[in-house]
Amino acid sequence: MRTLVLNAGYEPLAVVSFRRALVLVMNGKATVLETDGEHPVFGIDDRWDRPSVIVLRRYVRVPHSRQVPLTRRGVLRRDGHRCAYCGASASTIDHVMPRSRGGADSWENLVACCLRCNNVKGDRTPAEMRWQLRVVPKAPHGTAWLVRGIERPQPDWDEYLAPLAA
Repeated sequence: MRTLVLNAGYEPLAVVSFRRALVLVMNGKATVLETDGEHPVFGIDDRWDRPSVIVLRRYVRVPHSRQVPLTRRGVLRRDGHRCAYCGASASTIDHVMPRSRGGADSWENLVACCLRCNNVKGDRTPAEMRWQLRVVPKAPHGTAWLVRGIERPQPDWDEYLAPLAA
């Protein structure tokens, strides 16, 4: 199980193991906001609810100026694992302007793509194929993109991540 860690301003900082979260709580460095009552943690003499969301007692600044690193997983996540050309399930990424023609490895030039469209397109541009992009590719922003592990949120994290989606 994973635990969402918030700073004192209730901004997401990280996703950690429940063991790390328990250590932070037991050392007085964090407070539990949400628990997973169905999966308690048993010690030799005691029993604790497994923390699902904790908040640090001291404020930790979130670096808002950091750029989101460009990764294959990030491009697929940004595009919702949907092909930018046909809308099917995407498993690969494609350069809108092919690298063979000087296309860069950038958020603005990479899109999620299904294997079929990727093979058909080859080293041509969408205009040459008479294809239209379903979305305009751009760099993602926001704290949710900088926190590792948030790509698979748990239901009880929703109220703490909701402001990030806006």
